[in-house]
Amino acid sequence: MPHGLLRIGLTASMEQYQPSYLLSLVPEAERAGFDSIWCSDHFHPWFHTNAAGGFAWVWIASAAERTGRLSFGTGVTCPTMRYNPAIVAQAFATLDSMYPGRIFLGLGTGEAMNEVPVGCSWPPFKTRVEMLEEAIKVIRKLWTENFVDFKGKYYTLRRANLYTRPAGHIPIYVAASGPTVAELAGRLADGFLTIPLEESHYREVLFPAVKRGAEQAGRSIDEIDMAVEVYVSYDEDYDAALRSVKCWSATLLPFMFKYPIYDPREIESYGTLVGDEH
Repeated sequence: MPHGLLRIGLTASMEQYQPSYLLSLVPEAERAGFDSIWCSDHFHPWFHTNAAGGFAWVWIASAAERTGRLSFGTGVTCPTMRYNPAIVAQAFATLDSMYPGRIFLGLGTGEAMNEVPVGCSWPPFKTRVEMLEEAIKVIRKLWTENFVDFKGKYYTLRRANLYTRPAGHIPIYVAASGPTVAELAGRLADGFLTIPLEESHYREVLFPAVKRGAEQAGRSIDEIDMAVEVYVSYDEDYDAALRSVKCWSATLLPFMFKYPIYDPREIESYGTLVGDEH
């Protein structure tokens, strides 16, 4: 994606809407002038009542076929536990080979609700950051090198080779709301993605961390594409607009991202602690 221009994308919320409905919106999004669609990549949703749970990578392939301009990617994939990073590399190389220049890959340290239900452990944050950094290295090696041997702390490749390669460079975005992973984004990623926070947190914490990481890699922060997810619910009836987003209430609780809470019914119950004023 080009830097320096304001671009507007949409989030395809696989937790809230069935994949077929989201597909029906893709041509409308293109006609409306949006630039990209970011598809959430979760095994479990953030709530239980009336939830959905489509598989992001399958949806992206189908959605990209319905348009010739929009770019597509995940917002975001955890490439470290339920997915092996080599499989992530293969999947997105395949997507880019079919839809050249229109695929990006969003990555993050993950949430317990997507990993624990399928038998994965939920390691400490420091470990998950290390795993993410190593996974990015694995993905990039497979995209650019032949018959890769790699022995890391968490992942191993033995003469691994992708026979279907990306058509070109696939941008990697790293998502973070704190300085540790923001710095990693500056060091290793093409872009940085974050969520709505206090302006001072961007100015005093996140952007300086991205800059530090970029400088460690001999880059300028101007080379990093900066993105923020903005939550919008529109309806002429205020109460209707509020009802449509109340299912996301638990995501406003910071501890939901830190602890191994993985049952959507339990997550939804915590959401009742959040008042409508938030």
